[in-house]
Amino acid sequence: MSTFAVGLLYGGATLTAMFVGMPIAFALGTVAVIFMYFLMPAASLDTVTQNVFEELASITLLSIPLFILKGAAIGKSRAGQDLYSALHAWMHRVPGGLGIANVFACALFAAMAGSSPATCSAIGSAGIPEMRKRGYSGSFAAGIIAAGGTLGILLPPSITMILYAVASEQSLGRLFLAGIGPGLLLVTLFAGYAVIRFRQEYATAKRVYEQTGRSHEILERHVYTMAQKLNVLPRVLPFVLLLTGVMFALYGGYATPSETAGLGGLLALALIAMIYGVWRPSDLEPILSSTLRESTMLMMIIGMSLLYSYVMSYLHISQGAATAIVAMQLDKWLLLATILVLVVVLGFFLPPVSIILMTAPIILPPIKAAGFDLIWFGVVMTIVMELGLIHPPVGLNIFVIRNIAPDIPLRDVIMGTLPFVVLMILAVILLCFVPSISTFLPDLVMGRASVR
Repeated sequence: MSTFAVGLLYGGATLTAMFVGMPIAFALGTVAVIFMYFLMPAASLDTVTQNVFEELASITLLSIPLFILKGAAIGKSRAGQDLYSALHAWMHRVPGGLGIANVFACALFAAMAGSSPATCSAIGSAGIPEMRKRGYSGSFAAGIIAAGGTLGILLPPSITMILYAVASEQSLGRLFLAGIGPGLLLVTLFAGYAVIRFRQEYATAKRVYEQTGRSHEILERHVYTMAQKLNVLPRVLPFVLLLTGVMFALYGGYATPSETAGLGGLLALALIAMIYGVWRPSDLEPILSSTLRESTMLMMIIGMSLLYSYVMSYLHISQGAATAIVAMQLDKWLLLATILVLVVVLGFFLPPVSIILMTAPIILPPIKAAGFDLIWFGVVMTIVMELGLIHPPVGLNIFVIRNIAPDIPLRDVIMGTLPFVVLMILAVILLCFVPSISTFLPDLVMGRASVR
């Protein structure tokens, strides 16, 4: 049987297993084991557990459950709501300041927690009701939180980037740094849109008021005193200092990513104990169970995805697909566009973790052969995968928003996210024309990479 035929069967079997409702980890593992049984030496089955264990026995992957612990500690406390309240108090005079506060709160919380769903839940549970109370439309409130939550897989510490670093054999430190510039770019674009959208809704409400005399909540102004502004800072500043300290330890060369993750997790637990009194076993149980549940799910997906990739490599499916792509001799930008469209399509069905581990063996060799910087490409690919978090049918952040704001119709949530999809596409285009947005900071801090 030809490699092409084997590849078609492998891909078809995988899609079939997923479409019948089998969990991703079990779908990938089952397909891999079946093809090992029929197309690989019989002794291969005896090494399944060994292969999975060896793939997971990575010091880089060790940081994943530790970062999840840090995120759970912050996400399960009132830290997210307090962060949002502080930003709202200080930015209320800016046109659309409430929307901008949500964007900034999402960015800061994502940088502390490293999780998109946790960011949506923590900031959205406070931000969406507040925006609606102030007269913002449901679609705008839902869209800005859903989009802001996607920053969790771009801003460090990002679990998605950790996996990309493992799959591409690139420096995790450089990858984390490379995500900061594009992350700030997206924050700027989202905040700019928030101002424009606010002015549109404000103008509409004002016109209705002038014509009918009917007032609207968005026309009202809430004033915070300096005392109120200062009162919200003591609970927020420790977590900002935690974020700064962890990043300083990582990029200053004082700790490895795994050590940094462990330090961040312990300090986060210490802070919520001191600030919110979360220290009793009954208080810690939701944090630890959430960490265990999410870590187990992710590590199962990672282990089975790596086994899946191993089988794909042994059967020369990935090498054959990469060779075929290179043999097409596409223009480098057409090649990039084709691969990114593939990532978008896969995002309809799969989470970013699975996309990276399943496609890396196929798409990275042609990308490298075309002369693209793999660090830069990792950032671009991450932004494209962010789209998968806010567009159907998967759209994980959409369903998180529906869970915390069930009164907002699903159609309004989706319509609210579409402008942010356009902004993300614009960010990708800007990164293609100005790659230094991503590469400047890692080159400045860690020196220019020897291989581009």
